[in-house]
Amino acid sequence: MTPAHILIIDDESAIRKLLEITLHANAYKTTAAGAAAEGLQAAAMHQPDLILLDLGLPDEDGQDVLVKLREWYQNPVIILSVRDTEDDIVQALDNGANDYLTKPFRAGELLARIRSALRLSQNAGQEVVQTFGALSIDHAGRTIRKNNEALKLTSTEYALLSLFMRNEGKVLTHAFILREVWGPGYIAQTQYPRVFVGQLRKKIEDDPNEPRYIVTESGIGYRFVGG
Repeated sequence: MTPAHILIIDDESAIRKLLEITLHANAYKTTAAGAAAEGLQAAAMHQPDLILLDLGLPDEDGQDVLVKLREWYQNPVIILSVRDTEDDIVQALDNGANDYLTKPFRAGELLARIRSALRLSQNAGQEVVQTFGALSIDHAGRTIRKNNEALKLTSTEYALLSLFMRNEGKVLTHAFILREVWGPGYIAQTQYPRVFVGQLRKKIEDDPNEPRYIVTESGIGYRFVGG
């Protein structure tokens, strides 16, 4: 199997070196860039399977780089940044980032996020039926089962859970969820996701108070944890 190719865009040489060592030790191929222009050129030239992007680049803000990437680049982008405010995280996710880790980060967590993002990317549009533990979804038949028993879901509950399952491992912001499930005109209805996630948890979780599948990302949104 050809190793996944990861592009690192970070202006700190020590971070680039650490990431290259960590990724090589886990059988990934890497390319590194220390600035926005160099990173965008490398992304176009190498078409990497995943990009690790810092926001504090010397020649252009990483948020702007992310927007430019999303004009044509479809593979996962994970943000690695010292910026840890809710606004920065939400903006990056809304701009198309698949995930966001603040520096300093743990290597094990980063590798887990990379595996999840790559798995989601590789499976996108390929699997008609997806299975996550006791849960399974048949996208063609529009049915969701738990322990092989069909769940009785409203159309909105199905749309929301399907969105989560299709984006397994990715943090979905409140704005993204509202836009995708209810439409652009409902962006201000921030209580909708909370109410419907509560209803879904009662139907899919063994203990709704200790959710295993739909995890809250405080102040940001939700993440569906399939593995």
